[in-house]
Amino acid sequence: MVRASGERADVLIVGGGIAGLSAALRLAERGASVTLLETRKKLGGRATSFVDVRSGETLDNCQHVALGCCTNYLDLCARLGVAGRLRWTDSLYWVEAGGRVSEMKPGVFPAPGHFTESFLTAAFLTLREKTAVARAMLAMLRGKPEPSAKGGFAPGDTFGAWLRAHGQPERVIRVFWAPVIISACNLGVERVATAPALKVFREGFLATRTAASMAVAAVPLVELYDPAEEVIRRAGGEIRLGESVERVGETWAELSEGGRIEAGRVILAVPPERAKRLVDAEIAARDERFAHLDRIEHSPILGVHLTFDGEVTDLPHATLVDRPTQWLFNKGAEGVAGAPTQRLHAVISAADDWMPLTEEEIGERVMADIRACFPRSGARLARVRAVKEKRATFAPTPEVESIRPDAVGASRLILAGDYTTTGWPATMEGATRSGYIAAAAALGETEPRRAVAPDLRPAVMVRAMAAV
Repeated sequence: MVRASGERADVLIVGGGIAGLSAALRLAERGASVTLLETRKKLGGRATSFVDVRSGETLDNCQHVALGCCTNYLDLCARLGVAGRLRWTDSLYWVEAGGRVSEMKPGVFPAPGHFTESFLTAAFLTLREKTAVARAMLAMLRGKPEPSAKGGFAPGDTFGAWLRAHGQPERVIRVFWAPVIISACNLGVERVATAPALKVFREGFLATRTAASMAVAAVPLVELYDPAEEVIRRAGGEIRLGESVERVGETWAELSEGGRIEAGRVILAVPPERAKRLVDAEIAARDERFAHLDRIEHSPILGVHLTFDGEVTDLPHATLVDRPTQWLFNKGAEGVAGAPTQRLHAVISAADDWMPLTEEEIGERVMADIRACFPRSGARLARVRAVKEKRATFAPTPEVESIRPDAVGASRLILAGDYTTTGWPATMEGATRSGYIAAAAALGETEPRRAVAPDLRPAVMVRAMAAV
């Protein structure tokens, strides 16, 4: 569709992922006329759904999870009126080969000791290993949250190095620390920077009793974004799907099919490598934020949708202990012509070794892990659909952490995306925070970071221990 030159918006947003959508919603709520351009025919970016041409089902690209500590993403869901479409669980389930299950859930003690009872009874760790984990958790609470000479780690340290410096046995790293970090940061402990890894445990496990509560969408992810268009339309703006951009400046964008849109401010809410390609050369030459975007590495995720002819497990989700398939999510049961089926979604993060495999090979590997951990199930696999996302997230290595750009810089062009300096790894929470910050910057607020929803307030004992 060719657009005539001379179109104008208060704020033009390029990119309809969670970062761009979050910015658009906040701006529309403040009365700004927003035009959002998205190349695809749907919103959500990487956190969305597609219609499988084989089965006709609407499937999520990958299972995306929110925790209780994701205050901004939950705020976004509330603003969209879809908070009721999230399904919550308070327990974390660890399943070993042979089928033994350990459940970790908050107990009677206040944070940071709220997992103490269930952690002590968890069967997949020995008492000696649990003592080692407890020592590391205590060090996390007492250490500084950012790299410093007194903080216990240097800016170039990996989390693996931090764990070994704090006496963590190799098996504990492999079966406890690694699965959590790989899932949260999409990178193994030997590559991930220390700061984002520590943040995952401080914010998600230790700060409050509700921080680790887990939410997944009870509907296809794409349905969470449906209300956005109406909110933006009521504010005098619009969302244009299937419209690509060729070049972006401080106050304009040239469309791939011709035409130009002028705007008071422009928010570039696309992945870093695309931002590098789209930005006008004159801006890139004087704004150092664009100098290193092509050095931001990516890490892949593999999502595997499996349909069985009977029940494999009644658990809502499971971490498979010491298995290549890290997580399973229960997508529910349904009847087809009177025959019960169950759908599971397997997730392999930091899935570099899986990318060359065929779908058949992927299915075989995942099924080997399912059979090992759920040996009593006689359900047979009816269908498998593997979804590879080779550039799923940025890779929060020490080097990448050091070059993540700010939302604002030497030019008036505003950046949004989970790869910007949000303080979070590559998550829906980080993307939402970046969108809120970008919106505040577009409105001319002098401290745009204050636009984010506040973190959960740490429990009294957590604050006291951190102050020691």
